[in-house]
Amino acid sequence: MKIQHFRNATMTIETQNDVILVDPMIGKRGTMPPFTFFRFKPKRNPIVELPENCKPILERVTLCLITHLHPDHLDKDAEAFLKEKNIPITCSIKDEKELKKRGLNVVQAVNYWKRTEFLGGKIEGIPAQHGYGFVAKPAGNVMGFYIELPNEPSVYLSSDTVYTNALDKVLTQYKPEISVVAAGSAQFDIFKPLLMTVEDIVKFIKNTPYKAIANHMEAVNHCPTTRSQLKFILEKEGLLEKTSIPEDGQVMEFKQEANS
Repeated sequence: MKIQHFRNATMTIETQNDVILVDPMIGKRGTMPPFTFFRFKPKRNPIVELPENCKPILERVTLCLITHLHPDHLDKDAEAFLKEKNIPITCSIKDEKELKKRGLNVVQAVNYWKRTEFLGGKIEGIPAQHGYGFVAKPAGNVMGFYIELPNEPSVYLSSDTVYTNALDKVLTQYKPEISVVAAGSAQFDIFKPLLMTVEDIVKFIKNTPYKAIANHMEAVNHCPTTRSQLKFILEKEGLLEKTSIPEDGQVMEFKQEANS
């Protein structure tokens, strides 16, 4: 399996038969307003360009997976791209109606804790809580995905979430071979963080049975945690070896671990 990190939470998962595009934010730098104005510098989003080496694989995408509808996970350019190519979309049962209303080709809506057929394997919706305390409610529904495909490592896309019992269950009981954590510690001008604190990121990686990928950093203006800060902390904790912190555009290769 090859995973290419684009920017923020956007990536492709390339298997023997498919190229799955996850949470596409593919527009040019600065095409969206800032997400915070006071707590962090009010730069327009995305704050970095999409790397050129990400563009060729977009032509080979066979399916798109969407965890939720925030614009840093599905921007206007991505919507236009998905419509133009008529790319099949798998999403949460709670987002199906809205995505269809936008004219997108939703072929599968996944429910929480229900395992269903997916590209010759299985996919299951995992609850996610987008923030600590009150902010989780206005942040809206989010779905993580646990994916098992034939002859490929199992993948847990935890999406935009804090550390929850549901997440802990997946890491400790399902034992995914690749676990993806949104590690930017996003925060609005008010309220508690929208994503895991650094302490909870450390807990997530400690409880990850095999490999972790940390993403959602240095691409939108409300995410203060940087790659170098996270590397420093994980090195101190002895967790850097099991964690990939990809640069934008980086391709990572993974083999099945659990059954090898």
